Amino acid sequence: MISTELESLVASAGRLEKWPLAKLISLFETETEESKQSRQQVMSYLQAQHKDGPGGFVLGITGTPGAGKSSLIGELCLSLLASADGLSVAVLAVDPSSQSSGGALLGDRTRTQLPVSNPRIFFRSQASDLDLGGVGRKTFQVVRLLRYFFDLVIIETVGIGQSEVEVKTLSDHTVLVMQPLAGDQVQFMKAGVMEVPDTFVVNKCDEDSLAKKSYHLLKSSLKLVHIYVGAEGDGNKQIFLTSALKQKGIGELADFVMSQISLAGNRQSLQNLEAYYLKKQVARVYGTYGLAVLERYEKSGLSMLKTFEEKEQAIFQLLGAALPAVDSYCQVLSW
Repeated sequence: MISTELESLVASAGRLEKWPLAKLISLFETETEESKQSRQQVMSYLQAQHKDGPGGFVLGITGTPGAGKSSLIGELCLSLLASADGLSVAVLAVDPSSQSSGGALLGDRTRTQLPVSNPRIFFRSQASDLDLGGVGRKTFQVVRLLRYFFDLVIIETVGIGQSEVEVKTLSDHTVLVMQPLAGDQVQFMKAGVMEVPDTFVVNKCDEDSLAKKSYHLLKSSLKLVHIYVGAEGDGNKQIFLTSALKQKGIGELADFVMSQISLAGNRQSLQNLEAYYLKKQVARVYGTYGLAVLERYEKSGLSMLKTFEEKEQAIFQLLGAALPAVDSYCQVLSW
């Protein structure tokens, strides 16, 4: 059963009202016992309403600091809203948290000039909470909620280096944004992140000569590691040249995103995604011991539970029950 207050919030969020959406997101970002119970009610209610699962398509956009991800996302959203009537878009921008204070600037919204009054676009900033991988510790929770309300959910990662690839797990399609002349062949080949994207974007292509040079450099580098672009083979990937300043290539990128949304069966399984993040959470708290218990429990009773919250509560109760016995054993050893 869902409370009357939560049911009203979900109904208003279904009409894309911004305050109820923000209220629900805050609920999914909070880690109190009361919020966990409320999340379980909301997810059970949404799953009952959407028997085929959430319909939202998740687009992950990642890249180095200063590549122009925020400006590109702003122009991309405007192009999508103008070209696709009825399309609803949510943007979740993750900012790095300070190692010393723990706070985050949340400054990406200053670079995305979006129509605030338009209900079809929603923007939310989120701190990484010192989590590694390019996304925040609560990003998974927010994305699984937004997928029920929006046709397209865009995740903007923090500025990444060479190994932050967590967004690949969350996204149905991943885009890597780069700057012109971002490196030579060796730099491209040694970057583990180059194997993650489904699509490459060379942004800030304000000058044609630099844009063409960067395109051919990237294309030849990818070919050396057996990543093909254009029409050179099955599973080939695309490279787009864009400029938010000159509105170059934005329309072509928007058309490509729309083609990916319309592809049948192009969405990740929510069950697989929840299983991955449940393992990650157990490993963070209990390490390899917790993973071993989770694997054993998955084969017995965990699959009988429906929601992520039910599974999370069950496994943490099971692992927590073992702690008194461990404490007693440690006391015996200390004697």
